[in-house]
Amino acid sequence: MDLGLRSRVAIVAASSRGLGRAIAEGLAAEGVHLALCSRSPEQIEQVGAAIAAAHGVKVIAHAVDVSQPTQVEAFVAATWREFGRIDICVTNAGGPPAKPFLQTTLDEWRHAAELNLLSHVSFARTVLPHMQQARWGRFLMISSVAVRQPVEGLVLSNTVRGGVPGLTRSLANEFGKDNILVNNVCPGYTRTERLEELARFRAELSGTAREEAMQDWSRQTVLGRVGEPREFADTVVFLASERASYITGQNIVIDGGLYRGI
Repeated sequence: MDLGLRSRVAIVAASSRGLGRAIAEGLAAEGVHLALCSRSPEQIEQVGAAIAAAHGVKVIAHAVDVSQPTQVEAFVAATWREFGRIDICVTNAGGPPAKPFLQTTLDEWRHAAELNLLSHVSFARTVLPHMQQARWGRFLMISSVAVRQPVEGLVLSNTVRGGVPGLTRSLANEFGKDNILVNNVCPGYTRTERLEELARFRAELSGTAREEAMQDWSRQTVLGRVGEPREFADTVVFLASERASYITGQNIVIDGGLYRGI
């Protein structure tokens, strides 16, 4: 299937590893030029160079803390200067720390809001006007299955990410007239460094081995396993494409059947 993505330009945030990197790889394989960012300049430059060499696309890579609106604005401006267009924007960020509620601080709550809710807002404010001008766009937010059901030990993430579905629906309603599609893609348990961190946290909390956490999460899915980053990325690439032209305002859960709601 031709996804109609060749020579498009995509921003992919938090793309030095995990889901973000898998999404960047998937888009590059379809001929999409990329603007990548993460907090680590060395890592994102290495990833950008590797993707460009592997897929023959143009890649720029910047160090950006997406919780800082001025850094997001500067990154988007640099992308526009380099490519003269922004067709796709995938907003993504690492999750806040795993800890019980009474061990959280107000500063951690504020930072979680800046990282996992307001970062999406910062990208939307700077990217959507460019998409309006082109009358074509795909704005894809990456959040978590936690927007459907809370994940044990992730009270910060469960709460803050809960605002993303409302933002998704609101932006989809407002910008549909401009042919801009807005969706929220929600991973379940997926084999990334973040999941390894959560497994260690759960093991410390319960006094069990980290392997037991992985086995328990696998049992919670109807497929009996955790996901692979590529499986999640394939859905995001499809949603970014011409073939997803009638999908907007949705919260799409990619979790192997973990969420049991209707």
